[in-house]
Amino acid sequence: MPGAGVLAGVQVLEIAPSPSVSVSFCGMLLADLGADVIVIEPPSNAAGLPRPRKIHHRGKRSVMLDLHAPGAVKQVLSLVDRCDVLIEGMRPGDMEQLGIGPEACLSRRPSLVYGRVTGWGQDGPLARAPACDGDVAAVSGALWLSSPAGALPSAPKGLLGDVCGGALYLALGVLAAALRAQTDGRGQVVDAAAVDGAANLQNLTLSLIPNTGGEYEVRRPDGYRRPWIRSYRCADGAWIRIEPDEPRFYAELLTRIGIADPQRFVDAQKNRALWQQQAAELEAVFVKRTRAQWCELLEGTDACFSPILAPAQAAVHPHNVARGIYQEVDGVLQTAPAPRFSATPSNEIARVPPLGAHTREVLG
Repeated sequence: MPGAGVLAGVQVLEIAPSPSVSVSFCGMLLADLGADVIVIEPPSNAAGLPRPRKIHHRGKRSVMLDLHAPGAVKQVLSLVDRCDVLIEGMRPGDMEQLGIGPEACLSRRPSLVYGRVTGWGQDGPLARAPACDGDVAAVSGALWLSSPAGALPSAPKGLLGDVCGGALYLALGVLAAALRAQTDGRGQVVDAAAVDGAANLQNLTLSLIPNTGGEYEVRRPDGYRRPWIRSYRCADGAWIRIEPDEPRFYAELLTRIGIADPQRFVDAQKNRALWQQQAAELEAVFVKRTRAQWCELLEGTDACFSPILAPAQAAVHPHNVARGIYQEVDGVLQTAPAPRFSATPSNEIARVPPLGAHTREVLG
């Protein structure tokens, strides 16, 4: 299972006794990059059966273990003794009750990086409350920010909280702490809260929001109302996206789509009173051709244009095909490890192991 990759030789123990998308996705990221990730999973009737759709477990070694069973904690601690990183996604205090909390583990292995990921973090009024992806996104402000003004607030399930706010920040945290541990031999606890990460993601766009009160629409970032940063429907019902924020790129787009007086639109970038009217004009233009026709005319130019694609469509887009981004493994469409490394390239997409496939190998 473990092999090539920038993290080859790094030993990771993942505790996943209850559903935690964030910790499992983080473990997948580390396994993709070559780490030897051992995931401890609870007993199930599905033991030994194929589970190709559990993409978040690809490339790992699966150990089936009831953490409440006699001797189980001792077995976990024996694995801690030879691990560089431990990641877990249980509610605050649960690992301590089991006897495998940070204090117990770091006393045995002082250089261990102990990564914890939850929705609300290890402290605070909501720390012990259930944390669904949408709840975290809502409280962090990310759901509001990602939703068009006046529309039903919504976002892709799992992305803002579980993956972007939780898994990615946990991965960043444990790798940074592991790098530090290599220099001074001291491990530490990484508290990755999805609500922290989802809020931190907004720093790039917070400057666009006036620091005032007012109605929902008033406080929306201008990007959702600007006619040159919008999605438009085409003649075939498909959608495209334009974002030529710089005047020269906007002029390029306008010229290519046949606007008679491009400068009129460019000048209006500083006149909000004209935005709604000009958005209507652009809607009337884009609906005259199919998405494929617009792609032929605009894609790859300085017009800052892209088609809006579903995953199955993205999988066959020429650019994604050229880079090998999408692949099918055991009949399941998934994406290749990222980012890419010149000297230590990652393995090809690994298969998902059956539950408990490596129990005897790891614990024996």
